[in-house]
Amino acid sequence: MEQAPIISFKHVSKVYSNGTVGLKDIDFSIPKGQFLVVVGLSGSGKSTLMRTINRMHEVTEGEVYVENEAVSAYKGRSLRTLRRRIGMIFQNFNLINRSSVEKNVLSGRVSYYPTWKSVMGLFSAEDKQKVVTSLNRVNMAEKIYARADELSGGQQQRVAIARTLMQDPKIILADEPIASLDPLTTKTVMDILKRLNQEDGLTVIVNLHSVELAREYADRIVGLRAGELVYDEPISAVTEADLNKIYQAI
Repeated sequence: MEQAPIISFKHVSKVYSNGTVGLKDIDFSIPKGQFLVVVGLSGSGKSTLMRTINRMHEVTEGEVYVENEAVSAYKGRSLRTLRRRIGMIFQNFNLINRSSVEKNVLSGRVSYYPTWKSVMGLFSAEDKQKVVTSLNRVNMAEKIYARADELSGGQQQRVAIARTLMQDPKIILADEPIASLDPLTTKTVMDILKRLNQEDGLTVIVNLHSVELAREYADRIVGLRAGELVYDEPISAVTEADLNKIYQAI
């Protein structure tokens, strides 16, 4: 029996205010627990696609559904709740450099608190223990009191993943999470994402440029070119020749 989708794109298009087409008639679904890799050239629409899932970008036409609910219907508090369920990992880590690892990871919990409590740092003992647990998941517990700007790039990205785990997400979006990392730390970060996918059943969507990494980690690969979906296959059917075509100039 086919797994029910956790995310669905229904004829989604995105046109920016300057007329640039970000997405064009995207129509596919992602089942719960899948490790999906999106590949394509810079400017192909990978980041735009990802950001429509948590409403960081509004769509121009069509609809995105998360757990059978239209994303466009979420407003205010309900949108905050949606984003709590969707962890986002960025290429540039998005950490507060002058703050400790502990404070950075705790920031992943702010949506569970009134604004005044999170601003004053009034987090519960349970959530402070949860920080330790999350850091252990990414092998960074020994750096809990270090400043973020004292860490290497790979360490910062692992802290960013720990911060995401504090949300108790069902979905992790990772936008070029290894673009600025060396090969060894790239493997460490990708291994962690794969482990979270397999052990926790999280749906993981990763934007990558690397064909080699896509084939190593993905359950399924979709390819974008100029905002259009040009490839969609389970990993068992993917060939290197297919992927190379995605990167060919139009």
